[in-house]
Amino acid sequence: MLQHKRIRTKGKLGLSKVFKEFKEGDKVALVYQPGQQAHFPLRFHGKTGVIKEQRGNCLVISVYDGGQKKEFIIKKIHLKKLFS
Repeated sequence: MLQHKRIRTKGKLGLSKVFKEFKEGDKVALVYQPGQQAHFPLRFHGKTGVIKEQRGNCLVISVYDGGQKKEFIIKKIHLKKLFS
């Protein structure tokens, strides 16, 4: 699990990571950014989910965990768009 950033990625986040564009139905991967507070359990780092809706600056992501669907409200910084 990612506990700290590597030396080349330390510092402030780039603006492209802050202003990412997502649509409903997009598949995303949960990627924990240690420099920002995450509002999802770290055991979900690397899991794949689907965007359900947008709430303010955050997105509602549905993720399957052992056959059960769980929903998290996550900032865009912690999401990586998957192309499929």
